[in-house]
Amino acid sequence: MRLLAPSLLFSAAVASPLIERAAKPIYWLLAGDSTTAPGGGWGDGFLSTTVASGSTGHNYGHSGATTASFRAGGDWGKVITDIGTYKSKYDVYTTIQFGHNDQKETSGVTLDQYKANLLKFAQEVTSAGGQPILVTPLTRRNFQSDGKVLENLATQRNITIQVATSNNIKWIDLNIASENYVNAIGKTAASQYNLASNDWTHLNTWGGVVFARIVSDLLVEKYPSNFQAYTKPNATLSALIKAGKPA
Repeated sequence: MRLLAPSLLFSAAVASPLIERAAKPIYWLLAGDSTTAPGGGWGDGFLSTTVASGSTGHNYGHSGATTASFRAGGDWGKVITDIGTYKSKYDVYTTIQFGHNDQKETSGVTLDQYKANLLKFAQEVTSAGGQPILVTPLTRRNFQSDGKVLENLATQRNITIQVATSNNIKWIDLNIASENYVNAIGKTAASQYNLASNDWTHLNTWGGVVFARIVSDLLVEKYPSNFQAYTKPNATLSALIKAGKPA
C-alpha cells in the first residue's frame, strides 16, 4: 500500500473546509396582506431595521390580498421571478403571511382552499430555488370587556401551523407572539401602534418597527444558524417586548 507523505496528509486534512461554499447574504421576499404591506404592516420595518448590512429584500405585501387574489393579481408571479433573479447571489427566503382577508365571508376562499393555497405557495418557492417561511397572521388588537384581545384568527393560525409542520416547512407563530405582547401591554399602550385612531388592525410606522422586531426575534430564536448572522439586533427593543412592556 502506498503511503502519503506527511505534507500531503496535511493538505488532504485541510482541503475540505477550504472548498466549502461561502455563506450567502439573504434576500428577503415578503408575501402577504396589508398587515405585511407598506403603509400598514410590519414588512417595511423588517427590511429597514432588522436586516443586517449585505442582505436586503422587497416587500410584496398587498392591501386586501387573500391567498387567491395575491396569485390572481400577479404579485405572486413577481415573487417567483425574484427568486430566480436573486438566488445566485443570495439565499432567498420568502415569508408567507395571510389570513385576515381569507377569513372574510366575501373572500371566496374556503378553509380547505386557504390550506391548499398556503402549501402551493411554499412548494413553488422551493421549486424556484428559495426557502419558504409560513407566518401565522398578525393579531388584531380589538380588546374585549375583560381587557384581553379577541382571538379571531385562531383557525387561520392553526391551519398555517398544520401546513408547515406536516410538510417540513419553516414557520413562526407571529399570531400568538403578537397577541401575547398586546395583551401584556394593554389597550392604551397598544393604541399607540394604530395606523389611525380607530384602526386596531394596521400599524403606523413605529408599530411596524415593533412588530417587525417580534418577527425577527422569532426567526432568530427558532432558526439561529440560518438568521442570526444576517440580523441587525436591537437589544433594548427586544428586551421590552420580552418583558411585556410598552415600546
